[in-house]
Amino acid sequence: MEIILRQDIQGLGYKNDTVTVKPGYARNYLIPQGFAIVANASNQKKIAENIKQAAHKAEKLKKDAEEIANKMGELIIEIGTKAGDSGKIFGAVTTLQVSDALKTKGFEVDRKKIVLPSIKQIGEYTATLDLHREVKHDITIKVIAE
Repeated sequence: MEIILRQDIQGLGYKNDTVTVKPGYARNYLIPQGFAIVANASNQKKIAENIKQAAHKAEKLKKDAEEIANKMGELIIEIGTKAGDSGKIFGAVTTLQVSDALKTKGFEVDRKKIVLPSIKQIGEYTATLDLHREVKHDITIKVIAE
């Protein structure tokens, strides 16, 4: 079943994308929650008009995202956590911790836009920031023992 997304859904697509999903997923979850609408001719015309009107705003958002990515450059974030003798940390490093560390460096990034690998050991990791649908930026995360 083809639907048009009304907001970004991780793993499925971005706002105003037309995607194909199973009918039950669309009818029972996406459409009732207001995350999507059916991709019929009239809805596609409405979305096309909305995209045309929002093109200038979208360009500014993309430019802002590229600017943030350029300011970050090769950013390295250190996150201190409790760890055992073997280097295994207690718990895991979360997107909230990374978001807070970015905030202290002066970058406001929503935790939902951070993609982390599973971090359960002390060491260096690479996280991807999904700043815009066309702008992705990698940062290095150094996990150190406190």
